[in-house]
Amino acid sequence: MTILITGGAGFIGANFVARWLASEAEPIVNLDKLTYAGNSQVLDRLRDPRHHFFRFDIGDAAGVTGLLHRFKPRAILHFAAESHVDRSISGPAEFVETNIVGTFNLLESARHYYASMAPDEAANFRFVHVSTDEVYGELKNDEAPATETRAYAPNSPYSASKASADHLVRAYHRTYGLPTLITHCTNNYGPFQYPEKLIPLVIERALAGQPIPVYGSGHNVRDWLHVHDHCNALHIVLERGQVGHTYNIGANEEVANIDLVSQICSLIDELMPDPAQADRSKLITFVADRPGHDWRYALDSSKLRSQLGWKPKRRLAEGLRQTVVWFLANRQWLSQNPRESVHLDPL
Repeated sequence: MTILITGGAGFIGANFVARWLASEAEPIVNLDKLTYAGNSQVLDRLRDPRHHFFRFDIGDAAGVTGLLHRFKPRAILHFAAESHVDRSISGPAEFVETNIVGTFNLLESARHYYASMAPDEAANFRFVHVSTDEVYGELKNDEAPATETRAYAPNSPYSASKASADHLVRAYHRTYGLPTLITHCTNNYGPFQYPEKLIPLVIERALAGQPIPVYGSGHNVRDWLHVHDHCNALHIVLERGQVGHTYNIGANEEVANIDLVSQICSLIDELMPDPAQADRSKLITFVADRPGHDWRYALDSSKLRSQLGWKPKRRLAEGLRQTVVWFLANRQWLSQNPRESVHLDPL
């Protein structure tokens, strides 16, 4: 028995691989293109005879098909995606290519592989597509969190590309019978997050005494989910989720960006005091809002909680402190993104 994941050198995928190896005997095949967000420091921590890593583009449908038949996984978890909204605004083509075309190629490989499986193997096969709350579009302050039946209304090239991928996954289940599941998660945080994301960026700037940029008024609201809680939810969906269904994964930890940034500054002041920067919140600098900036995201995860028994284990206050402590202990992560010494299995 083996599972295959895409994007396993990225933030969420790498955390999933690490937790899988720590809790399961089952081998894992990991495909990652190693773009800017893929990191050998993560892969070096995942050295294990059960972990087979391939530097691979999911756009190579023939190559993916070959690996599927070689390793015969019982499941595919699809993490691979371009995910930074700002990058999607300045360069949307890569998001279309990876998130839409790449997902299409992976689905094509998966459906042909699934069709070749013996009946008992096919009955247990699963394709889990990891998506985002951003496909639902923005919520107003007085709106209830989005349920799985909310209409899609993506507002950035990133969220539009993920919405397109979601629709392809759903269509492959309906048209070809591919046993798919879709998950939507809220903003993740935790160890190994790429440095340009909000929380590690704030930590880096605060430590360096540099201006901390906050878009607009800073009152845009996000729900923050610890990456380990997200990985636990994905594991549960893989093993117990109902084929053809979508599951929202949220922590019910909504906070305005300005309040989150202020909390991080306070934690750094406490954990690494600096007389020259006694109050790092004074580094906060408001900058022009980005185009199409959604006001609020929030997910109703009651379906996942009631049907599959999942709930997050970490409150934001605890998880945020743990995350800041991790970045303070791993400051090299904030300043470099080396790809040397990557162990590659032979094709």
